[in-house]
Amino acid sequence: MIVRPEKLDIDYDEKSDVLYISIGKPQEADDSMEPQEGVVIRTRKGELVGITIVGLRNHRS
Repeated sequence: MIVRPEKLDIDYDEKSDVLYISIGKPQEADDSMEPQEGVVIRTRKGELVGITIVGLRNHRS
């Protein structure tokens, strides 16, 4: 999968420490999975629509 940066919508809620990454305009997902704690991959009709990272500060290396 190739995602061009100009097609990404990125928003960070500093107070809640949540990073939202949307592919294109933010849209509602119809499914999601959590491959690791705090990382949610959102899909719609089988296509990636976004990634949410909860507790971003804890995910830094």
